[in-house]
Amino acid sequence: MTAVLEARNITRDYATAGGMFRKAGTVRALKGISFKVEQGKTLAIVGESGCGKSTLARILTLIDPQSGGELLIDGEQVASWALTPELRRKVQIVFQNPYGSLNPRQKVGDMLMEPLILNTKDSAATRREKAMAMLTRVGLMPEHFNRYPHMFSGGQRQRLAIARALMVNPRLLVLDEPVSALDLSVQAQVLNLLADLQDEFDLTYVFISHDLSVVRYIADEVMVMFKGEVVEYGTRDAVFDAPSHDYTRKLFAATPVTDVEAIRARVARRRAAGIGTSA
Repeated sequence: MTAVLEARNITRDYATAGGMFRKAGTVRALKGISFKVEQGKTLAIVGESGCGKSTLARILTLIDPQSGGELLIDGEQVASWALTPELRRKVQIVFQNPYGSLNPRQKVGDMLMEPLILNTKDSAATRREKAMAMLTRVGLMPEHFNRYPHMFSGGQRQRLAIARALMVNPRLLVLDEPVSALDLSVQAQVLNLLADLQDEFDLTYVFISHDLSVVRYIADEVMVMFKGEVVEYGTRDAVFDAPSHDYTRKLFAATPVTDVEAIRARVARRRAAGIGTSA
C-alpha cells in the first residue's frame, strides 16, 4: 500500500543569537527523522516535552519547512517554495486547545464554511448544506450552526475543530494532543469519534500524545522520540509489549496511565441507563 505520508531523514535547525562571550550558532531540534504512514493507519508519536514532537508537527502540516531531508505526501515530494493549495488541503491539523483554535467572534457555521470559500467554488447553499452535514457527522446538532464557540463544552469544541479540519476532505490529519485538555469520559467519546471518522473516510492520522493509554488504544504504529531523535519505532504491540530502548522503558514506567477501555465501558453504561454525558 502506498504511504500517504513519508519522512526521509528530516532535520530542523534553529539559529541561536550570539553574545559577548559566545558566537551565534545553530541548534538542531530534529536529527534525521524517518518514518511512513500508510493510508487508513495511525502513527502515534510520543516523548517528553522538548523532544521535538511539536517541531515535527509543524513540518508535517506545512507550517514550517524542514532544514534537510525529504517530506512526501502521496508520493509527491514537498518543496517549501512550491506549496500548492491542493497540497495544503491534503493535510489538516487539530490542536490541543479547542477553544484557543476557534475564533470566538465567528459563528460555527461561518467557521465551517470558511475553508470551502477559500478552497472551492461551491455555492452558498452548497456550503451551508455541507457544513450542516458535517455538524451532524461529528455528533452535534443543526441548531448549533448559528452559535459561538463559548456556548459549547470542551468536548463539543474539539468536535467543531475536527469538523472544520474535515471540511476540505484531507488525506491526513495531524492530531496534536487532541484529547489531553478534556475530561476522561469526554476523551473516550472523542477517541471513538476519531476512530469512526477514520473508518468512514479512510483517513490517515499522525497522533501526538503523552498519554500512553490513549496511544495504546488508537495507534497502529508508535514512534518514540528523545532529544530530536527516534529511539524506537514499531507496531503498537511490539513497542508496548517488548520495548527495546532503555528510554522507552523509562518513559513507560514513569508515565501515569488511565484505562481508556474502562472509561468507554462507563460511558456506555451511562448511555444505556439514559444518563447524559457532557461532550
